[in-house]
Amino acid sequence: MGRKDARRNYERLLTTARTAFAEHGVGASLNDIARTAGVGNVTLYRHFPTRQALLEALLGESLRGLQARSDELLASPSPRQALLTWMTAAVEHAMAYRGLVDALVDSLADPASELHATCQAVKAAGAQLLTRAQGAGVIRPDVDASALFSLIASVAWAVERTPVHRDQLLAVMFDGLHRGVDEHV
Repeated sequence: MGRKDARRNYERLLTTARTAFAEHGVGASLNDIARTAGVGNVTLYRHFPTRQALLEALLGESLRGLQARSDELLASPSPRQALLTWMTAAVEHAMAYRGLVDALVDSLADPASELHATCQAVKAAGAQLLTRAQGAGVIRPDVDASALFSLIASVAWAVERTPVHRDQLLAVMFDGLHRGVDEHV
């Protein structure tokens, strides 16, 4: 098989996986993806040895975009608004496919996952925004990056199941992070 055929198979697998994940979530059958793409399982696993490798190929660019967005927001005049804008984007990203939240959380905790490094970089980017907002005194100081990501994952997970509550859940999360002048926490 030539490079052109290999590249064409790779692209077909990505396109098919994107559709399958949109329709069935990240737990969609890899065998069905290979069959629908018109390739064998061996070809699928040659390109993507694990489900996380396939997710990295599909999501790596958008995760790196989320990281880059954080860099842009660091220059924002409002540290609180910058963090909230980024968190909203992170929640939206985590909802790209049904079941993605679990895959991202698992990858963040598993150094062997193909998504781990990218997820860690996104976490570090969010941590910078959090630290900046805490330094400005507008976000409670007792929240660390791990707690922030647990909040993002929790809201994304809940909104995935009940989309009508998206704005309300985001508002509750933001209010809970806010460090008010007469806060008793």
